[in-house]
Formats: sequence, structure tokens, C-alpha cells
Amino acid sequence: MNYTLWGRASSPAFERFAGNLAEALGQAGFSPAEGDDEPDLVINLVDASDPKPYRRGARGTFVAAIHELPEVPADVLQTNYPMLVRALANIVLCYVPDRGVWFTTMERGHYGVEATDGEAGLAEQVIARLLPLATARLVIDNEFRTDLEPELWQGDEIVEQVKDAGRRLGDLDLLPAPFPIEDLLEERELRQVKRLYGIGGLSYGNLSARKDDRRFWMSASGVDKSKLEIAGRDILLVSDYDEENGRIVLSVPPDVEPRRVSVDAIEHWMIYQAHPDVGAILHVHAWMEGIQATDVNYPCGTEELARSVADLLAREPDPVHAVIGLRNHGITATGESLPEILDRIEPKVLRQVPMT
Repeated sequence: MNYTLWGRASSPAFERFAGNLAEALGQAGFSPAEGDDEPDLVINLVDASDPKPYRRGARGTFVAAIHELPEVPADVLQTNYPMLVRALANIVLCYVPDRGVWFTTMERGHYGVEATDGEAGLAEQVIARLLPLATARLVIDNEFRTDLEPELWQGDEIVEQVKDAGRRLGDLDLLPAPFPIEDLLEERELRQVKRLYGIGGLSYGNLSARKDDRRFWMSASGVDKSKLEIAGRDILLVSDYDEENGRIVLSVPPDVEPRRVSVDAIEHWMIYQAHPDVGAILHVHAWMEGIQATDVNYPCGTEELARSVADLLAREPDPVHAVIGLRNHGITATGESLPEILDRIEPKVLRQVPMT
């Protein structure tokens, strides 16, 4: 795999650290991109006051924007999150010389790596944290097939269950998310996020319920989960996974323009296939004490995140009635049905996700 260092360092210390990052990438088996080759990973050195985005030539390019500050921000999320939009990056890193690097993801996870072993050691730690995210395989493409049975065009009792569960999430005040994105971005930037990432309403999380041995109904991406209305548009029937092409296959009615299914469809697919007795799955950006959690904060919609959750679930004493934490992100809960999951977690759920 290859990489590109892009942009210009704002200080000699930043320039030296960029060199350390390049050396750490080389040690990890990456080589500099040559000529017109599109890199797999871009380290974009940006000016915090005027970040310049790297224009991707390929969808698969992962861009990490890094900027320098003299002191650790009092509020890392408030400082870094707008930079994600301004720099059009997958992740933003804030570098403070001799102190460390603080990460912020699009899902609003934020955490730091402190400089305990010099600047070269810090660069190695940063690359070790970054590469699993940069090399993860996204499964966000959808294939729509107008083969939904006519008797399901208006939905069924399971669709009604999904609608009711979405409204209940709204009543529990778990939507849109425990992180007020509207407070982190200016109105212009918020509009850009919605356009870039296909977000229709800022209502994070997703929910699904099994239809039969292979298929399940699942909430669409970007729609307000408390206002799910139309089968085939707001609630979609996942019927297959095209592993070779990394596509989620959806069965839809012929006369409805569907939304994209939630990016976590691959995670739900893996869970349903591995555990035939799981009847429903709920994912929210909230937390519960005393749960097992993933170690690496892979991006939403990646096979790696799905596999991490599925592996932890398989080790639970009762995978059908379990709650798995997604570090710096939220929880995924399994159950017999969506009402059963909500009844079980409601007394224990914490709205604030701990950042580690």
C-alpha cells in the first residue's frame, strides 16, 4: 500500500513530526505514492486557521488531516470536529509538540495518544492507531432489486414494530445522539456534512428486526428514527450480501424511491447469519456499564467493525440477549424483538458515551 504527505507544515516541529510519520509508515510496509498513482492513505498537513482539503481521485483513499496547536485543546471535540468538514477528511488529528496527538472521528469519537517515548515513538503510536482505520473495508454500497413480494409493499407487522421502536427511542431521548453536532458546526458546515455524507436528518443509530431465516427489515440511513414511515423507503428489507463486490442487497417495491440502508447493515447481517435465534438488533449512541467493548474504533460500515462486534457477541454467555460496546461510539444490543431489547436496556442505558 502507498501513502502521500500532502500540504505544508506550519512549523519546524510539525515538519519534523511529519517526517517521523513518514518513517513510521515505511516501517509499517507503506511506500510513497509515485507519479499519478492515487494513494491509499493521505496525511494532509493543514493550517488550523485555513485548512486546505486533499481532493480525492479515488473513493477508497483515506484522508487523515493533521493540524498543530501549541496546547492541548480544552475541548478536543469542539476544536477538531469542524476540521473534518473543512478539510474533507475521514479523521482529524491534533498534534501538540512534545505532548501528543488527539484524534477525532466522524462518529465523534475522540481520544489522545500521549508522547511518552519521544516524537519518533509518538509517530509510531499514531500510525499504529491510524492504519487499522485507514485499511478497513467499507461496505456501504447498496444494490436495489425490485423483487419485494407485493404483499410486503405496504410493510407487515415487523415493519410496524420497527416504527414503534423508533418512536420509543425518541421518547427515551436517545436521538439524535449524545453529541450535539449542531453545536459543533456552523450552519454552512452542517449543510455540507448532510450533502457529503448523505445525511437527511441528524438521527444517528439504527434498528432492525428479522423477517425470516435470511432477511431482515432495517432502518434507512439519515432518516429520523422516530419518524419512520414508508416500507421500502424508510425501512428496507435486506435480502442478501454480495461479499465479492461489498454490496448490501435490498428488496424494494417498484414504485418507491428507496433511501440507502443504514451503514451498519453489514454488522446486522453478520449477527443474524451467525445467530439464528436473534430476532432484533438495536444500535444507539449511548452506553451501559459493565459491558464488553471493541478495542479499535473502526469506521461505521466496515467489515472490520462488524467482525469485531460479531466476535465479542459470540463470546457472550447468551448472544441472543446481549449488549456489546463499540468503543468511543455506542452500543449494539441483540434480543428476541425490539420491544424486548428496549424493555431490557431502558433502566440501564447512559446517554453519554465515555471517551477513552
